[in-house]
Amino acid sequence: MTTNLADSSDRNSLSYRMRSKRDRLLREFLLKARGEKRRSCRIVDLGGGAAYWERVGFDWLTMHEFEVVCVNFQEQELTRNSKQAGPVELAVGDACDMVGHANNSFDIVHSNSVIEHVGMWQKMADFASEVRRLAPSYYVQTPYFWFPFDPHFYRVPLIHWLPASLRLKLHRRVKAGWSNPADDVEQAMNLVESNIMLDRSQFRFLFPDAEHRFEFYAGLPKSMIAMRLAGSDETN
Repeated sequence: MTTNLADSSDRNSLSYRMRSKRDRLLREFLLKARGEKRRSCRIVDLGGGAAYWERVGFDWLTMHEFEVVCVNFQEQELTRNSKQAGPVELAVGDACDMVGHANNSFDIVHSNSVIEHVGMWQKMADFASEVRRLAPSYYVQTPYFWFPFDPHFYRVPLIHWLPASLRLKLHRRVKAGWSNPADDVEQAMNLVESNIMLDRSQFRFLFPDAEHRFEFYAGLPKSMIAMRLAGSDETN
């Protein structure tokens, strides 16, 4: 039985099982995107960190000549839960404004559970625009709004469907996710606005040139993935 919905280090958790399946899909996608390149393949991970790629496999990345650059707005997130950076380069930066990087500076853009944290709609659109211009291939994953559990506040089912004023009250009274109850209104509102989950139509609008698919749990769509391979203009 799942004892912790969101702990990716717990083999019994929903998060661990979903990420294990996602890792396999990601490796397949990366190999397809790499193709027959006779040089190293450069990946930029927008909003990621070394721990994620340690899970994918440092040895696997090296064997297939992938070079990964993680760009994160928060420096501490680059090394959180990671013992080493391995072959991954770490850089502080704004994924919504990758100034200094020309179009197609990389071979692949990757992002896992980030777009819901960048801010309101215009910030999401800026993020999506950077994803689409930085490389000919991309892989973007985000939680699905209509799944009954918000993975960020997994202790309170349906919390993300409630009005902001009610979520504020809940965050002041209970431990909804990893954080303790908020000390004041400002801290509670920071939690309320810390992630804005997308539905299917919004996600498809932001990434119109991608193949779209759901990840399912217990028969329900839990998260969404948008994938574009270089040379493909197929949308689903």
